[in-house]
Amino acid sequence: MPTVGVIRDDLFALLGRSYTQDEFELLCFEFGVELDDVTTEAEQARKMGGGDSSANGALSTDVIYKIDVPANRYDLLCIEGLARAFRIFLGLQTPPEYEVSEPKTGERLLMTVEAETAAVRPFVVCAVLRGVTLDPKRYQSFIELQDKLHQNICRRRTLVAIGTHDLDTLTPPFRYRALPPEAINFVPLTEQTKSFDAKSLLEHYKTDGQSKHLAPYVDIIYDKERYPVIYDAEDRVLSLPPIINGYHSRIQLHTKDIFIECTATDYTKANIVLDTVVTMFSEYCEKPFASEYVDILYEADGRLDATPKMTLRQDEAAVADVNSLIGIDISPRRMCELCDKMQLGPARHVKEGTQEDGGPGRGRGGVIRVTIPPTRHDIMHSVDIIEDIAVAYGYNNVVNTIPKTLTVGAPQPLNHFCDLLRDEISRAGFSETLTHGLCSISENYELLRRSAESPNGNGPEYVSLSNPANIEYEIVRTSLIPGMLKTLHANRGAALSTPLKLFEISDVVLRDLEATNPSVSGGDDLGIVGARNQRRLAALYASMQGSGFEILHGLVTRVMQVVQVPHLLQVQEKAKEVAGGEEEDKKYSLIPSGGQTLAPRPKLAYRITEGADPCFFPGRCAQIFLCRLDDNDGIASEKSLGFFGIVHPEVLHNYGLAKIHAYPTSIVELELESLQYET
Repeated sequence: MPTVGVIRDDLFALLGRSYTQDEFELLCFEFGVELDDVTTEAEQARKMGGGDSSANGALSTDVIYKIDVPANRYDLLCIEGLARAFRIFLGLQTPPEYEVSEPKTGERLLMTVEAETAAVRPFVVCAVLRGVTLDPKRYQSFIELQDKLHQNICRRRTLVAIGTHDLDTLTPPFRYRALPPEAINFVPLTEQTKSFDAKSLLEHYKTDGQSKHLAPYVDIIYDKERYPVIYDAEDRVLSLPPIINGYHSRIQLHTKDIFIECTATDYTKANIVLDTVVTMFSEYCEKPFASEYVDILYEADGRLDATPKMTLRQDEAAVADVNSLIGIDISPRRMCELCDKMQLGPARHVKEGTQEDGGPGRGRGGVIRVTIPPTRHDIMHSVDIIEDIAVAYGYNNVVNTIPKTLTVGAPQPLNHFCDLLRDEISRAGFSETLTHGLCSISENYELLRRSAESPNGNGPEYVSLSNPANIEYEIVRTSLIPGMLKTLHANRGAALSTPLKLFEISDVVLRDLEATNPSVSGGDDLGIVGARNQRRLAALYASMQGSGFEILHGLVTRVMQVVQVPHLLQVQEKAKEVAGGEEEDKKYSLIPSGGQTLAPRPKLAYRITEGADPCFFPGRCAQIFLCRLDDNDGIASEKSLGFFGIVHPEVLHNYGLAKIHAYPTSIVELELESLQYET
């Protein structure tokens, strides 16, 4: 959780009263944050090892409250947002109405985005704050909010970088460009007179002790052929994102008009960041909570965007769900009052069965419809609304009750089965990994040399996200192999003189138009969900000692042993032994030593044949089948469980592994649900 440091007396002044420490801790608990520490600047310096007592004496002795806030509450990362949220929670003020207006001149500022920026940071969003009144504390809070956002949602500036400028020192329109580093020359904010070209500046930040706070960001663009840069109409550099702003347009205490630009690789997060900065500091504008539109023109496709968005959204939660999930019994009117305390107002009750409610059956008791301001980007689902109602109601006010049903907890059979498998595979010397369930279409198919079309010809087999956060999260994975190869890439520094043996047991999601799930409305109704989960095992072997094909073959054999599924040859050998005796049996002794299943499950067997999967090297791919046997131990039916083999060199190259190690890599991917013991 992020920690926000605020001067206690300043916060109390904004709240209109003083609190004892116990009273303030209770207020924090009721609101859903936590007072983590009480300190001063001098005390912090002593804890960090600042041994110069004379220097420490110059530090402020003002009491500082360190408050832990939820990671997705970006509006609480500064004293302005924290005090505003507390005041609304306490009923001391109503939520502000944020306004985005047209310029008084009638002509919006324009930011033109050149096509070359797509290769480095393709998006930019902007806003203007007019008539801002700053003082030293407001200025410091403005800087600290940007730093908190950079460390949090901006992912250390890799996703979004914020630039703020004194608009009166600039001449619009602006251009967002991507140029060779030697073509960019300006005086950075860290200097006053000395000019640098972009490459020299980054090298300076890598080694300069006074600029060590910027060193972690240098590698984001250091090796790029082109660097992103923003110019005004007179070719003055505003910023070199995501590194540093220009000295010329720096914000000062006398600054009145502020131009905000956020360059990004993630458009959605860029708008969240811009909305947060605007909503927090527009209260200091000549017209409080007002900002001004900026047009963004993308030259590549001619698209015209306008920011800031400052979107008001609506969402709803069923009245019955609110009472049921929290464990209370309050009226819809009271729910609306609690939503207003959490900045989700105006909230209103929409009665069940009305046209607004979506018709009969939408929810018992109707729904609570809330208005979500641009400060509350954390509200994404009805359960988020219910959680806020619970916070406003007060967890201490929820009466403890004995559950009406008595149950005994136990693992789901599939999860228990997989836990046992994890133990066995770990004992075979493999280390477990856990990779992301979302990936790009390219990673899941093109980089693996596979087709995205479903084998039955019913379109794509994957489930896609309608509004992905970025290109890396386009679909839910249909294979564990991309995650294994990305893990291998992340461990590229490991010495492969010792084999790298990894495995993962996780779910993939496959598109299935006939898949059903119990309806959320209860009863015996089944709802079509259009997709299904499938539990799989994937294991990887990489070493300079060899491909490891036989190692993974042995792992498959061991997995089949512990799940008590015999090899088809073992079943046939047993039959030959009964029919022809010991000598006849020897002719069919084709099972590897130690590969026999001691207590085979009846009417089940597996077999391995040569496979054909473009992900694997031709002739070095095997396919695993699960066979159901008839009364004569013949194959009545069979289904493919998966493949194992040596990964195709082109696939290794696609994942950036070919230059890291020139050694072959083997992978197995196996479907597990069919191997689970039947109950």
